Amino acid sequence: MSDELLEAYASAILRSLEDGDLREALRTYVPGSEERVRKFLESRPDIVQLAREVKEIKEYSIAHMDELIDDAIRSLKSVNAASHYAADAREARELALGLVGKGKVVIMSKSMTAEELGIREALEEAGNEVWETDLGQLLVQLEGGKPMHSIAPAIHMTVAKVAKLLRERLNLDVSPSDTPQQMVAKVRQFLRSKFVSADVGISGANVLAAREGALLLVENEGNIRMVTNLPRLHIAFVGVEKLVPSILDAFKVVLVQAAFAGLYPPTYVSLIAGPSSTGDIGHRRVYGAHGPVEVHVVLVDNGRRAAAKDVALREQLRCIRCGYCQFVCPVWGQVANNWGGSTYGGPMGVNWTAITEGVERGAALAMLCLGCGRCDVACPVEIPISGILGDLKRRFASSL
Repeated sequence: MSDELLEAYASAILRSLEDGDLREALRTYVPGSEERVRKFLESRPDIVQLAREVKEIKEYSIAHMDELIDDAIRSLKSVNAASHYAADAREARELALGLVGKGKVVIMSKSMTAEELGIREALEEAGNEVWETDLGQLLVQLEGGKPMHSIAPAIHMTVAKVAKLLRERLNLDVSPSDTPQQMVAKVRQFLRSKFVSADVGISGANVLAAREGALLLVENEGNIRMVTNLPRLHIAFVGVEKLVPSILDAFKVVLVQAAFAGLYPPTYVSLIAGPSSTGDIGHRRVYGAHGPVEVHVVLVDNGRRAAAKDVALREQLRCIRCGYCQFVCPVWGQVANNWGGSTYGGPMGVNWTAITEGVERGAALAMLCLGCGRCDVACPVEIPISGILGDLKRRFASSL
């Protein structure tokens, strides 16, 4: 890792330690979130048992990743969805640009994979109007920053800062005295016009059932359903580590992810298997009834297949992105995702940086891990997160 990059990471961390708004936001939100998940899990041993099943599902899926990729490609074709493969972020951006073109209105649901790939920025540079529709992710877009948590991207923002962003960047009639409910109502009105005029909807996926070619997405806001249903074209960017064999396996992953994220039961779970269709006229199947005419699924590697062959990093591929390890981490609790690479942060995020940006970067960032092991205990699929960070530390030390 270059000295300049190390200095940039160090500067971001030091700035976050002096950021009063960040300190206030983390003190206000994090303890309650951790406690809420802990109490829920104590009351629901069935969810804890389901998490053990998900661990086994993910272990099988990683060991059979190439086979599941082939299965998914065949299944997506069978449900009239187009499949694509992106070896790295550059190929993913090129696919996005080729499918979207220029001068379009694009709406996006929150996707850490799309964030990792730089999809929004690439489309904007090509002359498209692009809007994040998850409220937290929209705030991050307006701020020009990065998500500070995998589930709650704007966790670092106080109510006063949110009001300022909405007023100055969207020209909304918002004041610091407005309640969160009032602010949400004004953003809802603003985004409605984007939803109904959008040419393209871009999403990620929580999981992809390879046997059926079905995407599953979990949410509470309701924006994902509109992003994936209203525009004529829907594009989903899915990391290959999110492949599991069947729909039943996929539902188990979604339920555990929601529970450990503190959002159980989830308000919405969407299953998408190809574009909308109808056979009600002449009993002939035609596509593009009320939802998309086209669905494209981009299977993304970007370091994942190599990580599957790495003794330490392969364990991180079990991650279901619930973000619970971030809530319990003392380092993340001070600096949020400022401890991390371009996209990911916190204990699991440093490991994901090693996978997607290179071991050299992840190894240097791992040196800030305290080795307390709280992340290991929190992880629903028993990833030895601190052990992977320890391995990265050893790699960093050996490179000096």
